[in-house]
Amino acid sequence: MQGKAVPGYTLMETWMREQLLAAATATAALLCSLMPGGALGQALGSAQPGLQQVPMRITTSLERITLPGDEGMGLMGGNVLLGLGNGWWAGPAVYGAATGQRGGLFVLGGEVQKRWRLGERLALDAGLYAGGGGGGAAPVGGGLMLRSAATLMHDFGPMRAGLSASHVRFHNGDIRSNQLGLVLEFGGRFTHYQGADIGRAIRSTGASGLGFDRLAATVDQYRLRGTGVQTVGLVGAKAEAQSHSGWVYGMESAAAATGGAAGYMEILASVASYHTPAPHALPLFNLHGRLALGLGGGGAIPVGGGLIGKWALGANLQARPGLTLGLELGQVLGLNGPLRASTLRFWAAGDLEAPRFAGAGSGHVSHNEFMASLQQNLHAQRRDGSRKALSTMGMKLNRYMGLHLYLSGQAHSAFAGDAGAYSIGLVGAGLATSRRSGNASTAQFGVELLAGAAGGAGVATGGGLIAQGMAWAAVSAGPDAQWRMGLGAVRSLRGGTLSTPVVEVGWVKTLGLGGR
Repeated sequence: MQGKAVPGYTLMETWMREQLLAAATATAALLCSLMPGGALGQALGSAQPGLQQVPMRITTSLERITLPGDEGMGLMGGNVLLGLGNGWWAGPAVYGAATGQRGGLFVLGGEVQKRWRLGERLALDAGLYAGGGGGGAAPVGGGLMLRSAATLMHDFGPMRAGLSASHVRFHNGDIRSNQLGLVLEFGGRFTHYQGADIGRAIRSTGASGLGFDRLAATVDQYRLRGTGVQTVGLVGAKAEAQSHSGWVYGMESAAAATGGAAGYMEILASVASYHTPAPHALPLFNLHGRLALGLGGGGAIPVGGGLIGKWALGANLQARPGLTLGLELGQVLGLNGPLRASTLRFWAAGDLEAPRFAGAGSGHVSHNEFMASLQQNLHAQRRDGSRKALSTMGMKLNRYMGLHLYLSGQAHSAFAGDAGAYSIGLVGAGLATSRRSGNASTAQFGVELLAGAAGGAGVATGGGLIAQGMAWAAVSAGPDAQWRMGLGAVRSLRGGTLSTPVVEVGWVKTLGLGGR
Protein backbone atom coordinates (compact mmCIF):
# COMPACT_ATOMS: atom_id res chain seq x y z
CA MET A 1 0.00 0.00 0.00
CA GLN A 2 2.96 2.28 -0.56
CA GLY A 3 2.00 5.61 -2.15
CA LYS A 4 4.20 8.04 -3.97
CA ALA A 5 3.55 11.43 -5.52
CA VAL A 6 4.41 11.38 -9.24
CA PRO A 7 5.20 14.67 -11.00
CA GLY A 8 4.10 15.45 -14.53
CA TYR A 9 1.50 13.85 -16.73
CA THR A 10 0.97 10.23 -15.62
CA LEU A 11 -1.42 7.42 -16.40
CA MET A 12 -3.01 7.92 -12.99
CA GLU A 13 -3.66 11.59 -13.77
CA THR A 14 -5.19 10.61 -17.12
CA TRP A 15 -7.39 8.12 -15.34
CA MET A 16 -8.32 10.75 -12.74
CA ARG A 17 -9.47 13.16 -15.45
CA GLU A 18 -11.71 10.42 -16.84
CA GLN A 19 -13.06 9.76 -13.38
CA LEU A 20 -13.78 13.46 -12.84
CA LEU A 21 -15.91 13.35 -15.99
CA ALA A 22 -17.66 10.20 -14.75
CA ALA A 23 -18.18 11.82 -11.35
CA ALA A 24 -19.67 14.91 -12.97
CA THR A 25 -22.13 12.63 -14.76
CA ALA A 26 -22.86 10.89 -11.45
CA THR A 27 -23.42 14.22 -9.73
CA ALA A 28 -25.88 15.24 -12.43
CA ALA A 29 -27.65 11.89 -11.99
CA LEU A 30 -27.71 12.42 -8.23
CA LEU A 31 -29.20 15.91 -8.56
CA CYS A 32 -31.82 14.59 -10.97
CA SER A 33 -32.62 11.75 -8.57
CA LEU A 34 -33.28 14.27 -5.80
CA MET A 35 -36.06 15.84 -7.81
CA PRO A 36 -39.63 14.46 -7.56
CA GLY A 37 -39.81 11.14 -9.37
CA GLY A 38 -36.01 10.68 -9.45
CA ALA A 39 -34.26 7.49 -8.37
CA LEU A 40 -33.42 8.67 -4.85
CA GLY A 41 -36.76 10.42 -4.55
CA GLN A 42 -38.44 7.10 -5.32
CA ALA A 43 -36.11 5.09 -3.07
CA LEU A 44 -36.31 7.48 -0.10
CA GLY A 45 -39.84 8.75 -0.53
CA SER A 46 -42.00 6.51 -2.68
CA ALA A 47 -45.65 7.35 -3.18
CA GLN A 48 -46.47 3.87 -1.91
CA PRO A 49 -47.39 3.70 1.80
CA GLY A 50 -45.64 1.47 4.32
CA LEU A 51 -42.09 0.39 4.96
CA GLN A 52 -39.45 1.23 2.34
CA GLN A 53 -36.03 -0.42 1.90
CA VAL A 54 -32.97 0.99 0.11
CA PRO A 55 -29.77 -1.02 -0.58
CA MET A 56 -26.96 0.14 1.70
CA ARG A 57 -23.19 -0.45 1.74
CA ILE A 58 -20.91 0.29 4.71
CA THR A 59 -17.26 0.40 3.66
CA THR A 60 -13.93 0.90 5.40
CA SER A 61 -10.58 1.36 3.65
CA LEU A 62 -6.90 1.73 4.47
CA GLU A 63 -4.15 3.12 2.24
CA ARG A 64 -0.74 4.75 2.68
CA ILE A 65 -0.41 8.16 1.06
CA THR A 66 2.78 10.13 0.56
CA LEU A 67 3.20 13.67 1.86
CA PRO A 68 5.91 16.14 0.80
CA GLY A 69 9.39 15.03 1.81
CA ASP A 70 8.48 11.38 1.09
CA GLU A 71 6.64 11.20 4.44
CA GLY A 72 4.19 8.30 4.73
CA MET A 73 0.77 8.53 6.37
CA GLY A 74 -1.83 5.81 6.77
CA LEU A 75 -5.27 7.09 5.69
CA MET A 76 -8.33 5.23 6.95
CA GLY A 77 -11.75 5.87 5.45
CA GLY A 78 -15.34 4.93 6.09
CA ASN A 79 -18.57 5.61 4.24
CA VAL A 80 -22.27 4.75 4.18
CA LEU A 81 -23.58 4.58 0.60
CA LEU A 82 -27.22 4.24 -0.49
CA GLY A 83 -28.25 2.76 -3.81
CA LEU A 84 -29.62 5.23 -6.37
CA GLY A 85 -30.36 2.63 -9.05
CA ASN A 86 -28.53 1.60 -12.24
CA GLY A 87 -25.33 0.87 -10.30
CA TRP A 88 -25.01 4.37 -8.76
CA TRP A 89 -24.37 4.87 -5.03
CA ALA A 90 -23.91 8.01 -2.91
CA GLY A 91 -23.58 8.96 0.74
CA PRO A 92 -21.48 10.56 3.50
CA ALA A 93 -17.85 9.57 4.11
CA VAL A 94 -15.01 10.46 6.46
CA TYR A 95 -11.25 9.95 6.18
CA GLY A 96 -8.61 10.29 8.91
CA ALA A 97 -4.94 9.70 9.71
CA ALA A 98 -4.24 6.28 11.25
CA THR A 99 -0.45 5.88 11.06
CA GLY A 100 2.57 8.16 10.68
CA GLN A 101 2.92 11.44 12.57
CA ARG A 102 -0.23 13.32 11.50
CA GLY A 103 -2.77 12.13 14.07
CA GLY A 104 -5.74 14.49 14.14
CA LEU A 105 -6.16 14.84 10.37
CA PHE A 106 -9.87 14.34 9.58
CA VAL A 107 -11.81 15.09 6.40
CA LEU A 108 -15.63 15.05 6.26
CA GLY A 109 -17.54 14.94 2.98
CA GLY A 110 -19.50 12.87 0.49
CA GLU A 111 -18.81 10.14 -2.05
CA VAL A 112 -20.38 9.07 -5.36
CA GLN A 113 -19.66 5.64 -6.86
CA LYS A 114 -20.59 3.63 -9.94
CA ARG A 115 -20.47 -0.19 -9.76
CA TRP A 116 -20.16 -2.59 -12.68
CA ARG A 117 -20.69 -6.34 -12.25
CA LEU A 118 -17.86 -8.38 -13.79
CA GLY A 119 -19.20 -11.77 -12.85
CA GLU A 120 -21.05 -13.64 -10.13
CA ARG A 121 -18.58 -12.57 -7.40
CA LEU A 122 -16.52 -9.77 -8.96
CA ALA A 123 -17.37 -6.07 -9.28
CA LEU A 124 -15.54 -2.89 -10.26
CA ASP A 125 -16.24 0.39 -8.43
CA ALA A 126 -15.22 3.84 -9.70
CA GLY A 127 -15.85 6.80 -7.44
CA LEU A 128 -15.08 10.35 -6.46
CA TYR A 129 -14.96 11.79 -2.95
CA ALA A 130 -14.93 15.48 -2.01
CA GLY A 131 -14.61 16.74 1.54
CA GLY A 132 -13.23 19.39 3.83
CA GLY A 133 -10.83 19.10 6.74
CA GLY A 134 -7.23 18.75 7.81
CA GLY A 135 -5.19 18.71 11.00
CA GLY A 136 -1.99 17.16 12.26
CA ALA A 137 -0.12 20.16 10.79
CA ALA A 138 -0.42 18.51 7.36
CA PRO A 139 -0.06 20.85 4.31
CA VAL A 140 -3.76 20.76 3.33
CA GLY A 141 -4.16 24.43 2.34
CA GLY A 142 -7.81 25.43 2.52
CA GLY A 143 -8.81 21.85 3.33
CA LEU A 144 -10.63 20.69 0.17
CA MET A 145 -9.68 17.05 -0.46
CA LEU A 146 -10.49 15.15 -3.67
CA ARG A 147 -10.07 11.40 -3.91
CA SER A 148 -10.73 9.38 -7.06
CA ALA A 149 -10.51 5.60 -6.89
CA ALA A 150 -11.08 2.38 -8.82
CA THR A 151 -11.68 -0.71 -6.68
CA LEU A 152 -11.88 -4.38 -7.66
CA MET A 153 -14.20 -6.13 -5.20
CA HIS A 154 -14.73 -9.86 -4.51
CA ASP A 155 -17.83 -11.23 -2.78
CA PHE A 156 -17.01 -13.58 0.12
CA GLY A 157 -20.59 -14.05 1.33
CA PRO A 158 -20.99 -12.10 4.58
CA MET A 159 -18.71 -9.34 3.27
CA ARG A 160 -16.80 -8.08 0.24
CA ALA A 161 -13.10 -7.27 0.10
CA GLY A 162 -11.00 -5.66 -2.59
CA LEU A 163 -7.96 -3.76 -3.78
CA SER A 164 -8.17 -0.06 -4.67
CA ALA A 165 -6.01 2.25 -6.80
CA SER A 166 -6.58 5.86 -5.79
CA HIS A 167 -5.35 9.40 -6.23
CA VAL A 168 -5.59 11.84 -3.28
CA ARG A 169 -4.99 15.55 -3.60
CA PHE A 170 -5.76 18.65 -1.54
CA HIS A 171 -6.98 21.26 -3.99
CA ASN A 172 -4.83 24.18 -2.80
CA GLY A 173 -2.47 22.26 -0.53
CA ASP A 174 0.77 20.41 -1.17
CA ILE A 175 -0.46 16.80 -1.00
CA ARG A 176 -0.61 14.79 -4.25
CA SER A 177 -0.37 11.02 -3.97
CA ASN A 178 -1.12 7.81 -5.88
CA GLN A 179 -1.43 4.56 -3.95
CA LEU A 180 -2.96 1.12 -3.56
CA GLY A 181 -5.25 0.25 -0.67
CA LEU A 182 -7.40 -2.42 0.96
CA VAL A 183 -11.20 -2.19 1.20
CA LEU A 184 -13.79 -4.09 3.26
CA GLU A 185 -17.52 -3.79 2.61
CA PHE A 186 -20.66 -4.95 4.42
CA GLY A 187 -24.07 -4.85 2.80
CA GLY A 188 -27.45 -4.12 4.31
CA ARG A 189 -30.74 -2.30 3.95
CA PHE A 190 -31.70 1.23 4.97
CA THR A 191 -35.28 0.84 6.19
CA HIS A 192 -37.59 3.85 6.54
CA TYR A 193 -41.10 5.21 6.09
CA GLN A 194 -42.42 8.03 3.92
CA GLY A 195 -42.80 11.51 5.32
CA ALA A 196 -46.58 11.10 4.94
CA ASP A 197 -46.45 8.21 7.46
CA ILE A 198 -44.97 10.36 10.27
CA GLY A 199 -46.99 10.00 13.46
CA ARG A 200 -48.82 6.79 12.65
CA ALA A 201 -48.67 3.80 14.97
CA ILE A 202 -46.45 0.85 14.04
CA ARG A 203 -45.43 -2.51 15.45
CA SER A 204 -41.98 -3.68 14.38
CA THR A 205 -39.29 -6.15 15.49
CA GLY A 206 -36.53 -4.58 13.39
CA ALA A 207 -34.63 -1.31 13.70
CA SER A 208 -35.04 1.25 10.93
CA GLY A 209 -32.49 3.66 9.49
CA LEU A 210 -28.91 2.62 10.23
CA GLY A 211 -30.14 0.14 12.86
CA PHE A 212 -29.27 2.09 16.02
CA ASP A 213 -31.49 1.58 19.08
CA ARG A 214 -30.47 4.59 21.15
CA LEU A 215 -28.54 7.85 20.98
CA ALA A 216 -26.55 9.37 23.85
CA ALA A 217 -24.94 12.70 24.70
CA THR A 218 -21.54 12.27 26.37
CA VAL A 219 -19.34 14.44 28.60
CA ASP A 220 -15.76 13.22 29.16
CA GLN A 221 -12.82 14.27 31.27
CA TYR A 222 -9.34 13.12 30.22
CA ARG A 223 -6.51 13.38 32.73
CA LEU A 224 -3.35 13.13 30.64
CA ARG A 225 0.02 11.89 31.83
CA GLY A 226 3.43 12.98 30.54
CA THR A 227 2.22 16.16 28.82
CA GLY A 228 1.75 19.83 29.60
CA VAL A 229 -2.02 19.48 29.14
CA GLN A 230 -3.27 18.02 32.42
CA THR A 231 -7.08 17.86 32.15
CA VAL A 232 -9.20 18.11 29.00
CA GLY A 233 -12.99 18.22 28.82
CA LEU A 234 -14.82 16.77 25.82
CA VAL A 235 -18.40 16.77 24.61
CA GLY A 236 -19.78 14.29 22.11
CA ALA A 237 -22.37 11.73 21.14
CA LYS A 238 -22.66 7.97 20.62
CA ALA A 239 -25.16 5.73 18.83
CA GLU A 240 -25.68 2.09 19.86
CA ALA A 241 -27.39 -1.02 18.54
CA GLN A 242 -28.09 -4.22 20.47
CA SER A 243 -27.54 -7.61 18.86
CA HIS A 244 -29.62 -10.74 19.40
CA SER A 245 -26.77 -12.15 21.52
CA GLY A 246 -26.92 -9.22 23.93
CA TRP A 247 -23.74 -7.41 22.83
CA VAL A 248 -24.08 -3.68 22.18
CA TYR A 249 -22.24 -2.16 19.19
CA GLY A 250 -21.83 1.53 18.56
CA MET A 251 -20.14 4.55 17.03
CA GLU A 252 -19.01 7.56 19.04
CA SER A 253 -17.42 10.93 18.42
CA ALA A 254 -16.20 13.70 20.75
CA ALA A 255 -14.22 16.94 20.61
CA ALA A 256 -12.35 19.04 23.16
CA ALA A 257 -14.36 21.89 24.73
CA THR A 258 -12.17 22.84 27.73
CA GLY A 259 -8.57 22.41 28.87
CA GLY A 260 -6.61 24.25 26.19
CA ALA A 261 -6.87 21.44 23.61
CA ALA A 262 -9.20 23.07 21.07
CA GLY A 263 -9.04 21.10 17.83
CA TYR A 264 -8.80 17.64 19.40
CA MET A 265 -11.34 15.23 17.90
CA GLU A 266 -11.95 11.48 17.94
CA ILE A 267 -14.17 8.99 16.09
CA LEU A 268 -14.38 5.38 17.35
CA ALA A 269 -16.28 2.12 16.98
CA SER A 270 -17.16 0.37 20.24
CA VAL A 271 -18.51 -2.87 21.66
CA ALA A 272 -19.99 -3.28 25.14
CA SER A 273 -21.30 -6.08 27.35
CA TYR A 274 -24.01 -5.39 29.95
CA HIS A 275 -24.60 -7.42 33.12
CA THR A 276 -27.38 -7.11 35.69
CA PRO A 277 -25.91 -8.12 39.09
CA ALA A 278 -29.23 -8.38 40.94
CA PRO A 279 -32.09 -8.69 38.46
CA HIS A 280 -34.77 -9.28 41.08
CA ALA A 281 -33.71 -6.47 43.40
CA LEU A 282 -32.91 -3.75 40.87
CA PRO A 283 -33.74 -4.87 37.32
CA LEU A 284 -33.09 -1.46 35.76
CA PHE A 285 -29.48 -1.26 37.03
CA ASN A 286 -26.60 -2.67 34.97
CA LEU A 287 -22.83 -2.95 35.12
CA HIS A 288 -20.99 -2.90 31.81
CA GLY A 289 -17.61 -3.03 30.13
CA ARG A 290 -16.74 -1.23 26.91
CA LEU A 291 -13.91 -1.45 24.34
CA ALA A 292 -13.43 1.10 21.55
CA LEU A 293 -11.01 1.57 18.66
CA GLY A 294 -10.67 4.45 16.24
CA LEU A 295 -8.92 7.67 15.27
CA GLY A 296 -8.12 10.79 17.29
CA GLY A 297 -5.83 13.76 17.45
CA GLY A 298 -5.33 17.49 17.22
CA GLY A 299 -5.21 20.16 19.91
CA ALA A 300 -1.55 19.42 20.73
CA ILE A 301 -2.51 16.08 22.31
CA PRO A 302 0.28 13.57 21.51
CA VAL A 303 -1.42 10.80 19.55
CA GLY A 304 1.34 10.02 17.04
CA GLY A 305 -0.23 8.46 13.96
CA GLY A 306 -3.78 8.87 15.24
CA LEU A 307 -4.88 5.31 16.06
CA ILE A 308 -6.32 5.19 19.61
CA GLY A 309 -8.03 2.63 21.83
CA LYS A 310 -10.22 2.84 24.94
CA TRP A 311 -11.44 0.57 27.68
CA ALA A 312 -13.95 1.46 30.38
CA LEU A 313 -16.00 -0.07 33.19
CA GLY A 314 -19.24 1.54 34.25
CA ALA A 315 -22.74 1.41 35.58
CA ASN A 316 -26.01 2.63 34.13
CA LEU A 317 -29.51 3.15 35.45
CA GLN A 318 -32.79 3.43 33.58
CA ALA A 319 -34.12 6.68 35.05
CA ARG A 320 -37.47 6.25 33.29
CA PRO A 321 -38.71 4.32 30.25
CA GLY A 322 -36.66 5.41 27.25
CA LEU A 323 -34.02 7.33 29.29
CA THR A 324 -30.79 5.77 30.62
CA LEU A 325 -28.01 7.47 32.61
CA GLY A 326 -24.48 6.08 32.81
CA LEU A 327 -21.08 6.66 34.43
CA GLU A 328 -17.77 5.12 33.26
CA LEU A 329 -14.13 5.02 34.39
CA GLY A 330 -11.39 3.90 32.02
CA GLN A 331 -8.31 4.73 29.98
CA VAL A 332 -7.50 5.98 26.48
CA LEU A 333 -4.24 4.92 24.82
CA GLY A 334 -2.42 6.04 21.70
CA LEU A 335 -1.66 2.80 19.84
CA ASN A 336 1.10 4.40 17.76
CA GLY A 337 1.83 7.45 19.92
CA PRO A 338 2.54 8.47 23.54
CA LEU A 339 -1.05 9.32 24.56
CA ARG A 340 -1.95 7.90 27.99
CA ALA A 341 -4.92 9.24 29.96
CA SER A 342 -7.43 8.16 32.56
CA THR A 343 -11.04 8.91 31.60
CA LEU A 344 -14.27 9.75 33.36
CA ARG A 345 -17.49 9.80 31.32
CA PHE A 346 -21.09 10.71 32.07
CA TRP A 347 -23.71 9.93 29.47
CA ALA A 348 -27.47 10.24 29.02
CA ALA A 349 -29.14 8.08 26.35
CA GLY A 350 -32.60 8.15 24.84
CA ASP A 351 -34.18 5.16 23.09
CA LEU A 352 -34.81 5.76 19.41
CA GLU A 353 -37.28 2.94 18.84
CA ALA A 354 -39.59 0.58 20.69
CA PRO A 355 -37.80 -2.31 22.49
CA ARG A 356 -36.84 -5.27 20.29
CA PHE A 357 -36.06 -9.00 20.76
CA ALA A 358 -39.05 -9.55 23.04
CA GLY A 359 -41.74 -9.68 20.39
CA ALA A 360 -42.98 -6.87 18.21
CA GLY A 361 -42.56 -3.47 19.84
CA SER A 362 -45.27 -0.84 19.56
CA GLY A 363 -44.36 2.72 18.62
CA HIS A 364 -44.89 5.36 15.98
CA VAL A 365 -43.18 6.76 12.89
CA SER A 366 -40.88 9.56 14.04
CA HIS A 367 -39.99 12.70 12.07
CA ASN A 368 -36.29 12.88 11.11
CA GLU A 369 -34.27 15.10 8.80
CA PHE A 370 -30.90 14.71 7.09
CA MET A 371 -29.30 17.92 5.85
CA ALA A 372 -26.22 18.48 3.69
CA SER A 373 -24.95 21.94 4.52
CA LEU A 374 -22.56 24.64 3.28
CA GLN A 375 -21.75 27.46 5.72
CA GLN A 376 -19.86 30.72 5.23
CA ASN A 377 -18.30 32.29 8.35
CA LEU A 378 -18.01 35.90 7.18
CA HIS A 379 -15.09 37.12 9.30
CA ALA A 380 -13.76 34.40 11.61
CA GLN A 381 -11.18 35.71 14.06
CA ARG A 382 -7.77 34.02 14.09
CA ARG A 383 -5.37 33.78 17.02
CA ASP A 384 -2.96 36.17 15.29
CA GLY A 385 -5.62 38.93 15.44
CA SER A 386 -6.66 38.80 11.77
CA ARG A 387 -10.19 38.23 10.46
CA LYS A 388 -10.80 36.03 7.42
CA ALA A 389 -13.85 34.38 5.90
CA LEU A 390 -13.91 30.58 5.96
CA SER A 391 -16.22 28.02 4.37
CA THR A 392 -17.35 24.69 5.80
CA MET A 393 -19.28 21.68 4.54
CA GLY A 394 -21.23 19.56 6.96
CA MET A 395 -24.06 17.25 7.88
CA LYS A 396 -27.01 17.71 10.23
CA LEU A 397 -29.34 15.13 11.76
CA ASN A 398 -32.58 16.44 13.26
CA ARG A 399 -35.12 14.40 15.21
CA TYR A 400 -38.47 15.94 16.11
CA MET A 401 -39.81 15.47 19.63
CA GLY A 402 -43.24 16.76 18.66
CA LEU A 403 -44.83 18.87 15.96
CA HIS A 404 -42.45 21.82 16.39
CA LEU A 405 -39.53 20.95 18.71
CA TYR A 406 -36.50 19.08 17.32
CA LEU A 407 -33.10 17.97 18.60
CA SER A 408 -30.09 18.44 16.31
CA GLY A 409 -26.60 16.98 15.98
CA GLN A 410 -24.18 18.55 13.50
CA ALA A 411 -20.61 18.22 12.20
CA HIS A 412 -18.82 20.72 9.92
CA SER A 413 -15.28 20.93 8.49
CA ALA A 414 -13.55 23.76 6.62
CA PHE A 415 -12.74 23.43 2.91
CA ALA A 416 -11.80 27.03 2.04
CA GLY A 417 -10.46 30.15 3.72
CA ASP A 418 -7.00 28.98 4.78
CA ALA A 419 -8.58 26.99 7.63
CA GLY A 420 -8.17 23.37 6.52
CA ALA A 421 -7.84 21.95 10.04
CA TYR A 422 -10.92 23.71 11.45
CA SER A 423 -13.75 21.36 12.53
CA ILE A 424 -16.97 21.82 14.49
CA GLY A 425 -19.31 19.49 16.42
CA LEU A 426 -22.63 20.82 17.74
CA VAL A 427 -25.71 19.58 19.59
CA GLY A 428 -28.83 21.52 20.49
CA ALA A 429 -32.50 22.10 19.79
CA GLY A 430 -34.73 24.06 17.46
CA LEU A 431 -38.31 25.16 16.85
CA ALA A 432 -39.96 24.98 13.42
CA THR A 433 -43.32 25.77 11.92
CA SER A 434 -45.30 22.79 10.68
CA ARG A 435 -45.09 21.59 7.07
CA ARG A 436 -47.48 19.09 5.54
CA SER A 437 -45.62 16.30 3.75
CA GLY A 438 -46.40 16.31 0.04
CA ASN A 439 -47.51 19.96 -0.07
CA ALA A 440 -45.02 21.48 -2.51
CA SER A 441 -46.23 25.06 -1.84
CA THR A 442 -45.63 25.03 1.93
CA ALA A 443 -42.77 27.17 3.18
CA GLN A 444 -41.25 26.51 6.60
CA PHE A 445 -39.42 28.68 9.13
CA GLY A 446 -37.40 27.86 12.22
CA VAL A 447 -34.75 28.83 14.76
CA GLU A 448 -32.15 26.71 16.52
CA LEU A 449 -29.61 27.15 19.31
CA LEU A 450 -26.64 24.81 19.63
CA ALA A 451 -23.45 24.42 21.64
CA GLY A 452 -20.39 22.25 21.13
CA ALA A 453 -16.69 22.17 20.39
CA ALA A 454 -14.58 23.66 17.61
CA GLY A 455 -10.94 24.34 16.89
CA GLY A 456 -7.95 24.05 14.61
CA ALA A 457 -6.27 26.13 11.88
CA GLY A 458 -5.53 29.02 14.25
CA VAL A 459 -9.21 30.00 14.60
CA ALA A 460 -9.68 31.84 17.92
CA THR A 461 -12.00 29.39 19.69
CA GLY A 462 -10.12 29.55 23.03
CA GLY A 463 -10.65 26.29 24.92
CA GLY A 464 -12.95 25.03 22.14
CA LEU A 465 -16.42 25.62 23.61
CA ILE A 466 -18.69 27.51 21.18
CA ALA A 467 -22.35 28.39 20.70
CA GLN A 468 -24.25 28.92 17.45
CA GLY A 469 -27.69 30.37 16.81
CA MET A 470 -29.46 30.20 13.46
CA ALA A 471 -32.75 31.38 11.96
CA TRP A 472 -33.78 29.62 8.77
CA ALA A 473 -36.37 29.47 6.02
CA ALA A 474 -37.10 26.57 3.67
CA VAL A 475 -38.94 25.97 0.41
CA SER A 476 -40.05 22.65 -1.00
CA ALA A 477 -37.82 20.64 -3.33
CA GLY A 478 -40.27 17.73 -3.60
CA PRO A 479 -42.70 15.83 -1.35
CA ASP A 480 -40.07 15.03 1.31
CA ALA A 481 -37.23 17.41 0.41
CA GLN A 482 -36.37 21.08 0.95
CA TRP A 483 -33.87 23.77 0.06
CA ARG A 484 -33.00 25.65 3.24
CA MET A 485 -31.30 29.03 3.84
CA GLY A 486 -30.11 30.23 7.25
CA LEU A 487 -28.59 33.30 8.87
CA GLY A 488 -27.00 33.24 12.31
CA ALA A 489 -23.87 33.75 14.36
CA VAL A 490 -21.23 31.69 16.15
CA ARG A 491 -19.06 32.73 19.08
CA SER A 492 -16.58 31.17 21.47
CA LEU A 493 -17.67 30.80 25.10
CA ARG A 494 -14.42 30.32 26.97
CA GLY A 495 -11.19 32.23 26.35
CA GLY A 496 -11.55 32.87 22.61
CA THR A 497 -12.46 35.92 20.54
CA LEU A 498 -14.38 34.15 17.76
CA SER A 499 -17.61 36.00 16.98
CA THR A 500 -18.82 36.01 13.40
CA PRO A 501 -22.04 36.00 11.33
CA VAL A 502 -22.78 32.73 9.53
CA VAL A 503 -24.73 32.20 6.30
CA GLU A 504 -25.93 28.69 5.44
CA VAL A 505 -27.51 26.94 2.47
CA GLY A 506 -28.45 23.27 2.42
CA TRP A 507 -30.60 20.44 1.09
CA VAL A 508 -32.88 18.59 3.52
CA LYS A 509 -34.43 15.13 3.21
CA THR A 510 -37.30 14.15 5.52
CA LEU A 511 -37.37 10.50 6.65
CA GLY A 512 -39.82 8.56 8.76
CA LEU A 513 -38.04 6.22 11.17
CA GLY A 514 -39.23 4.01 13.98
CA GLY A 515 -39.92 5.78 17.28
CA ARG A 516 -41.20 5.00 20.74
